[in-house]
Amino acid sequence: MNEMTIKDAILKSLDDMKEPSTYKEIYEHIDSKGYYVFTRTKSPMNTVSSSAGSFIRNNDTRVKRIGTSGEYRYYLEKYKDDILFEELIQKNEMPTSEIYSEKDLHKLLSSYLKNEKIYSKTILHEESKIKKDKHQKWIHPDMIGVKILHLDSIKNKAFMKTVNNVDRFSLTSYEIKREVNTDYELKEAYFQAVSNSSWSNYGYLVAFEISGNLKDEMERLNQSFGIGVINLKAKPFQSQILFQAKFRELDFKTIDKLCVVNEKYEKFIELIERVLTIDERNYNSIKKELNDFSDDYFTSDSEIEEYCKDKNIPLDDSDILEE
Repeated sequence: MNEMTIKDAILKSLDDMKEPSTYKEIYEHIDSKGYYVFTRTKSPMNTVSSSAGSFIRNNDTRVKRIGTSGEYRYYLEKYKDDILFEELIQKNEMPTSEIYSEKDLHKLLSSYLKNEKIYSKTILHEESKIKKDKHQKWIHPDMIGVKILHLDSIKNKAFMKTVNNVDRFSLTSYEIKREVNTDYELKEAYFQAVSNSSWSNYGYLVAFEISGNLKDEMERLNQSFGIGVINLKAKPFQSQILFQAKFRELDFKTIDKLCVVNEKYEKFIELIERVLTIDERNYNSIKKELNDFSDDYFTSDSEIEEYCKDKNIPLDDSDILEE
């Protein structure tokens, strides 16, 4: 009989277990059954982790995963209808003190956006003048971003100013969630994103952990309401836009309302206006001011890894390397 590859051993183990399992549980099953002999590696569990993660990274439809209690569990697509996902999530919930918060994800998202040449700023509804009115909470985005069209020609910049400044930039709203694992969680988060982004050109729901079982419903919602979906990664530069947001005209009435109630939002809008209208001599200085006012972002992988470990944010399996 031919020796199994590590991926064959993972598939065989998941077929045996028939339920979502961590890479450690998969390794222990492989080792107990003798499906694969780990003679060429110093860290067999890391090998299993990296190989299991590669099914996801390569969009192999046979294997899915779900995030629970700060770690990923893998399962075979063919068994998804037999898995009680909500019960699994509740059973494996971490103590609240050990769970990373949504605010901990902001720096990961700002790093991803900075790499896409988007300036971003966190907007906290609790800092607004209407913070005591719970009904107004859903007008606030978690984060806003602006992408400014880079133009090299001074004459062309001047021409664009006389035509329409709206053609030189786009504003985006981001609603950030730790996880979206059930249909109920998806609906609640998605329509919160719809409400929070009514003022912007683009709106996105951003989640760190998204169940693969929700893809069809996400696609339906995206086609109906136009809000995009981003799967944020622990290594933010590997984040993926699952569904693109659809363009809309700006709602200046809502922008005005947000400016009135939130000073940071108003300041961000002010800086954008100054970047778009400043003369060429002062352009770089005001652009630097916008950059300095925007959210902080990571500049190295080691900084990201240290941050994730400190905040209990699960590292993606692609980050676990063999020793």
